[in-house]
Amino acid sequence: MSVRIHSYDVNREFTMGHPVDYTRRSDLQNVDHVFKAEITNTVNLTEHEKLFHIRILDPTERDRFHFHPGQFVMVVLPGYGEVPISISSSNSQRGHIELCIRKAGLVTDVLHRAAPGSHIGLRGPFGTSFPVERMRGKDVLLIAGGLGIAPLRAPIFYITERLGDYGKVSILYGARTPKDLLFDYQYEAWRRIYNVHLDIIVQEPDETWTGKVGMITALLEGMEIDPDNTFAIVCGPPVMFKFVCARLQEMGIAMQNMFVSLERRMHCGMGKCCRCNVGSTYTCLDGPVFDYWSVINQKEAI
Repeated sequence: MSVRIHSYDVNREFTMGHPVDYTRRSDLQNVDHVFKAEITNTVNLTEHEKLFHIRILDPTERDRFHFHPGQFVMVVLPGYGEVPISISSSNSQRGHIELCIRKAGLVTDVLHRAAPGSHIGLRGPFGTSFPVERMRGKDVLLIAGGLGIAPLRAPIFYITERLGDYGKVSILYGARTPKDLLFDYQYEAWRRIYNVHLDIIVQEPDETWTGKVGMITALLEGMEIDPDNTFAIVCGPPVMFKFVCARLQEMGIAMQNMFVSLERRMHCGMGKCCRCNVGSTYTCLDGPVFDYWSVINQKEAI
């Protein structure tokens, strides 16, 4: 049963005079600002994941809101709490974002029952981003496992909207079963884009599956790349990083040219709860995006 989340007022908000850069600690004094937003549409992706189309209500704030691929927002539900969610859409649409949310607790359960027209709050965007500007002129491997396709969509949109600035683009996606595959309605569109290659694999096929079967690393077997001219972005369960990045290293890609997102470790988004710390690093302040060299040298990162 869907519910309507009522609108609310945040009396302690300040008036923003300019876009705030939340990517560094110096701007964290502004984390209390809440963008009032509306759920305009929802898409059921699987039994547990739903895509939310969200629009910032105030036209002025809508124009000021801007994010970089890989960043996240805190979704605020007054009376219930807030959760960190990676942005899963193109940053070319100011004030309109998409969030893929898995039902996994009180706040996300309420969100999954929210009807279009419900009002929510957004804080952010926060965190580091994928260095898509640095990747210009290079080939790019975009690799996702399971829910990792959600944060990967932002760099996919960014790069495919600027294909003339990049070399060959490969999207590799793996899931446990065919029913766990997300955004299946976009696969054909991605395949039709010139110089973009999409390959999908599942671990446990059902009677309807006619595609590849196995671990996601199987998609890298036999792939010809120019390791000195290739960057990789990897999103998914942390255990996946070890195997995928090890295989990429065997293919000759430097660890400094592989980038991973540790968004699954997020909690409060501003380094206060200490639940995301990895050694001396706070994922929400210094991440969620890291190059693999930094991750492999951080104890307990993966």
